[in-house]
Amino acid sequence: MFLKKVTLLRDRIPAADQYPFSIPAIQALDSLHFKKPICFFVGENGTGKSTLLEGIAANIGFNPGGGSRSNSFDVGASSTQLEECLRLSWLPKISNGFFFRAETFYHFASYLDKIERNDGNNFRDYGGKSLHEQSHGESFLNLFSNRFHGKAIYLLDEPEAALSPARQLTFLRVIHDLVKQKNVQMIIATHSPILLGYPNAQIYSFDDNEIKEVSYEMTDHYTITKYFLQHREKMLDELFKEDE
Repeated sequence: MFLKKVTLLRDRIPAADQYPFSIPAIQALDSLHFKKPICFFVGENGTGKSTLLEGIAANIGFNPGGGSRSNSFDVGASSTQLEECLRLSWLPKISNGFFFRAETFYHFASYLDKIERNDGNNFRDYGGKSLHEQSHGESFLNLFSNRFHGKAIYLLDEPEAALSPARQLTFLRVIHDLVKQKNVQMIIATHSPILLGYPNAQIYSFDDNEIKEVSYEMTDHYTITKYFLQHREKMLDELFKEDE
């Protein structure tokens, strides 16, 4: 455990009606306490979970487009100023780690290709070859398996985006092996009920216009998926009945 708390400094907010401070969950934020090495952010699209994760990453000094502090490439994303309004409380403070964004992973892979042409030997931490020469799922897993090490903090935005259910289970094993080292912290924004099932993880929900800690069984991801699997025909009948 390295990052203990994130606090929103309200006196630095430029305008309450300005994005992303206008997002209800961000607007209601006081502070978040991280109690376990694995913490998940969950919630509907647009609730602010990825926005807050990006703000934390930028505050640490990670490239907003993804990567570590040493990676520098532009994906054309405009600053939300959220990182300037956050105070991160550490014990101890570290800067090692990585910010993974599924949305901009293509740009990160292209950046690696560019520096590989100039410097060489940069693929050793990514499966030994260009991420563009691997399938989407393979490139994700090779990054997680080879690039992630101990004494670091990892922020991941929708790492399940290119992973099949079986590969998501493989990723859970990667997380487990890293946590066994007892010097890794991960904060993960996800929609995956498989990843959310990681044992003893902390889960923050961004739904209902607030950020609150919930159990796995209280997440919509669990309840909707469970109900669908148990009552598939009934649920589909209800979903499509207006077409009859």
